[in-house]
Amino acid sequence: MSGLIEQLRAAVGAANVLTEGDLGAWEQDWRQRFRGKALAVVRPASTREVVAVVQACAVTGTTIVPQGGNTGLVVGSVPDASGTQVVISLQRMSRVRQIDPDNLTMTVDAGCVLQTLQEAAEQAGLLFPLSLAAEGSCTIGGNLATNAGGTQVVRFGNTRELCLGLEVVTAEGNVWDGLSGLRKDNTGYDLRNLFIGSEGTLGIITAATMKLYPLPAARLTAWAAVPSLDAAVALLGLAHRRLGAGLTGFEVMGQFALSLVAKHFTQLRVPLYQDTAYCVLLENSDHESQEHARARFESLLEAALEDGCVTDAVVAETIAQARELWHVRESIPLAQLQEGLNIKHDISVAVSRIPEFCRVTDALLARHIPGVRLVNFGHLGDGNLHYNVQAPAGGDAAAFLLEWEQQVNTLVFDSVQHFGGSISAEHGIGSLKLDQLEHHKSPVALALMRSIKGALDPDNRMNPGRVLRI
Repeated sequence: MSGLIEQLRAAVGAANVLTEGDLGAWEQDWRQRFRGKALAVVRPASTREVVAVVQACAVTGTTIVPQGGNTGLVVGSVPDASGTQVVISLQRMSRVRQIDPDNLTMTVDAGCVLQTLQEAAEQAGLLFPLSLAAEGSCTIGGNLATNAGGTQVVRFGNTRELCLGLEVVTAEGNVWDGLSGLRKDNTGYDLRNLFIGSEGTLGIITAATMKLYPLPAARLTAWAAVPSLDAAVALLGLAHRRLGAGLTGFEVMGQFALSLVAKHFTQLRVPLYQDTAYCVLLENSDHESQEHARARFESLLEAALEDGCVTDAVVAETIAQARELWHVRESIPLAQLQEGLNIKHDISVAVSRIPEFCRVTDALLARHIPGVRLVNFGHLGDGNLHYNVQAPAGGDAAAFLLEWEQQVNTLVFDSVQHFGGSISAEHGIGSLKLDQLEHHKSPVALALMRSIKGALDPDNRMNPGRVLRI
C-alpha cells in the first residue's frame, strides 16, 4: 500500500495524509463504543482533491470512509479494525462559497461546521434554521449524510427539506454538480435525495446549496410542566391551533432525564421538574411585533393552564434566559453520559400514538428489568423520541450494557414496529443498527436499496458495512 500512500500525499500534500501518531479523533466514534484502525486519514481541501483521492483508492480497490465532524451516534463514520480503509475527513473543506439573498440560498463546502452556517446567515440578515446540540462541531455534509433533524423540524423539516442541491463525488471519482439552487427541477430522478441520508455509502457529498429564511422579528421561549405525555400531546395540538406556523420547537423531557441534568450539572437551574412527570420546551418565532407575539404566546399558555394540560409555566424574559432553557434541554445526553453507559434509541412514532407507546414499552421493560430507569426526551413536535435505557440505580453500567443491550433493543424496536414507527428517526443506521434494519425493513425495500447501492457503488468501496449488508 506504500504506492497508494504516495499517491494520496501527492494529491493533498504529505501533511494531510496521517498514518502515524494518535489518530483517535478520526478512529474513535463519539460515543466511544468502537475504535477502528485506518490505513490513513486523508484531509482534502477541495473537491478536486477528493476526486484525486477517490480515484487513487479505486485503482487499488481500497475502501473509503467519508467523515465530517465525527459526531455521529451509530458508529457510521469511523474505520473498521482492519487497518485497510482510508478515512476521508472533509473538515478542511469549510468554505462558505456563496450567499444569494434574493434566492434565499447559501452554498457551502461539506466540511462547514453547522454553527458557521448559522452565523454566516445571520450576518447576512437571514436565518439558517437547522439546530442541533452538536452544532459547534458537526458539519453540514454529515448532517446531510444522516438527514439530521434537531429542534426545529416541527416547522422547517429535517436537513433534507433544507437542501436544494448537492455536489457529490461518486465511487468512480466523477463529480455530479447539482448545486443549482432551484426550487423546481422536474427533470427525472431526484438524485439529491438518493445521497441525503445514505451515510456515505453511495458517494461523498462535497458541497450543498441550502435554503435560507428571513430572520424572525419575534422569538419567544417557554418552559411548561405537564402531568403526562397525553397532556403534552394536547398542549402540542393547542399550540398548533393558536400559533400556526409560528411554532418552531416543541421538546418533551421526562422527570428522570431532567433530574440527571440537575445532578450532574449543578450550575444549571432546571425549572419545575421536581413535581411533574414531564416538562415541555416550546419556541415560537414570528414576523409580527414582539408585543403581539408575546400576547398570543401567553394567551396559549393561559388556555393550556385552564384546560389542565399545563400545571405551571415560565416564559423567558430575555434571549439569555431562553438560551439557558435550551441549554438544559441540550445537556440531557451529556448528563446521561455522566450517569454511565446506557442503551440509546432514536425512534419515531406518530405523535398521537406516543403516549400509548410509552405506557406499553415502559411496562414491558419494567417487567424484564426491575428497577430499570428510562431517560425519555426528544422532539415531540415531530414524533421523535430519544427513548434511552439506563441501568438500575447502583448497578454496573458497563455490565448492564453488555448483558441487556441486544434484548432491550429487540423489545423496544418490536414495540416501535407494533406502533407503526421507525427504529431510526434522525441518527441513521450506521453499523450499530444493521441487523435491526434487516429485521424491521420490508424485503422489498431492502432489495430496492441494494439495487441502488449496486448501481452507484458496484464494488462496495464506499463506507462498507454501514446501512446495508452486501
